[in-house]
Amino acid sequence: MTLSGGLSRPGERDRPTIKFMEIDWTFCLFLCLIAGAGALMLFSIAGASWEPWAAKHLIRFGLYFIMMVILAMCDLRWWFMAAYPIYVVGLLLLIAVEVAGDVSLGAQRWLSIGGFRFQPSEIMKIGLVLALARYYHGLSADSARMSWRLLIPAGMIAAPVLLVAHQPDLGTALLIAATGLSIVVLAGLSWRIIFAGIAAFVAAIPPFVMFVLHDYQRHRVMTFLNPEADPSGKGYQIVQSKIALGSGGLLGKGFGLGSQSQLNFLPEKQTDFIFATLAEEFGFVGCFAVLFLYGAVIFMALRIASISHSHFGRLAAGGTISTFAVYVLINGAMVMGMAPVVGVPMPMLSYGGTVMLTVMIGFGLIQAVRVHRYTEVTSGKGSLV
Repeated sequence: MTLSGGLSRPGERDRPTIKFMEIDWTFCLFLCLIAGAGALMLFSIAGASWEPWAAKHLIRFGLYFIMMVILAMCDLRWWFMAAYPIYVVGLLLLIAVEVAGDVSLGAQRWLSIGGFRFQPSEIMKIGLVLALARYYHGLSADSARMSWRLLIPAGMIAAPVLLVAHQPDLGTALLIAATGLSIVVLAGLSWRIIFAGIAAFVAAIPPFVMFVLHDYQRHRVMTFLNPEADPSGKGYQIVQSKIALGSGGLLGKGFGLGSQSQLNFLPEKQTDFIFATLAEEFGFVGCFAVLFLYGAVIFMALRIASISHSHFGRLAAGGTISTFAVYVLINGAMVMGMAPVVGVPMPMLSYGGTVMLTVMIGFGLIQAVRVHRYTEVTSGKGSLV
């Protein structure tokens, strides 16, 4: 039975079959297309071989896709109740990294527990979104706009950002900071504070670069400003990426015919610089098509956020897709030489299981917001209206 307007009765909405049908399958299709494009590029740069990247990429996506569907069925109130615990666990794990983390390539970012090695910073990307969404869910509009209560979310954002930056992992720290700030803005922060914050941020860049960044991070910034000064050394990555982008032209050199990637001139061609590989082989048209897919995913996610009946759902979906959008923005700018190289991959397109896992958990949350968009979350219990 349905209510007027075609909506199912509250009890019926809890049925698994109804929930399954409520998933946005168009959204899922676009995710499959992006992951498929990534597999196509990984197949190409491996010399028309499924190994060592393309097959694993598709298997991981398939498993994570099933996980996303399962998470989409989880009641929004469960996400709400788990928000603070996930954040606290993530923060404790980041502290554990400082004490007993694995050191690799001069950075202490990984934690090994029971033979399983992972980056706690990935957990924090989800935990911060959920925790801030829950905090603002119970806050009045006036308090969210401007009040001393803003010190609490500021502290919630600053703690993981400082811990991750100390590892050091500047790219992930920037992602976490951007995610947290996006939720604060979506919650209704006063424009006066936003403009003052932007001005303070711009003014702080020179002293931050000179006195806070590690030497190698400072060199990355200097290389970004003038990569041609050391084209065979520190500027090599950006120079080769620009060559790949420019040589693709309008339609590209053709599938499997990219000289920069096929001849291994392009560094990290399967991860950080896979978008440059795409540009070389499929040109401007190929890049536009993939960016269109990304834009469609972001637009659909924002629409899902807008139709949620709960403030928690709106902020959780909005914050999650903000993380995804920042991934795309930073990687695209990095590949085009418009931002320093900070090791941020292109989500769903690049090879790598950890980032894909985090992104797909986030999409599971977004789908849960859609499936349970009529759920009114109140004091952790909630009611269906």
